Amino acid sequence: MRIVLADDERMVRTALRVILDAEPGLKVVGEAATGAEAVSVVRELRPDVVLMDVRMPEIDGIQATRQILATLPDAPRIVVVTTFENDAYVYDALRVGAAGFLLKRASPEELVSAVRLVARSDSLLYPAAVRGLAAEHARRHPPVAPPWAARLTEREAEVLRRMAKGLTNAEIADGMGVGPATVKTHVAAVLAKTGARDRTQAVIAAYESGFITPG
Repeated sequence: MRIVLADDERMVRTALRVILDAEPGLKVVGEAATGAEAVSVVRELRPDVVLMDVRMPEIDGIQATRQILATLPDAPRIVVVTTFENDAYVYDALRVGAAGFLLKRASPEELVSAVRLVARSDSLLYPAAVRGLAAEHARRHPPVAPPWAARLTEREAEVLRRMAKGLTNAEIADGMGVGPATVKTHVAAVLAKTGARDRTQAVIAAYESGFITPG
């Protein structure tokens, strides 16, 4: 798994590289010190995962994430790195397509686990924190009923609710009494109907629309 690190602090990048390169199957292939440099490095190296600091010079991590996802057809999974989980920047990054976020105080084990989980695209990273961010956003912005809600089948709606809990496809399959392949098909349908690029964006859309109520 090829990884790019984007952070304006060299010591942070060095620490992340040491941790990730020590893990089997993980390799840091590039680094960037600014948001603009991150976009350039990712376009050149085409990594699988990017760890993107939220606050960086030139352009921030949100703008860099937006540019990468908008211009690369086979874009990498992007995890934004932040000091505070309730940072409004984090929610904005998730809305534009980041697959999840990671706290800078995370342990090495949590870092490695997060990278592997996001690369698999099989679950939601830190679902409780995402719910908290969504609840705060909903408090400030009244939900707007989306047209896609009426197009979801009963099964697809249930899958979306279980996705929001952070369940994997296997866990959803067990809970609904269906096969993993069936769940995978439902997840693909949910992403298509909500216009989301991944599970995180689908869950964010569900909360913002009021389809799922935080808490």
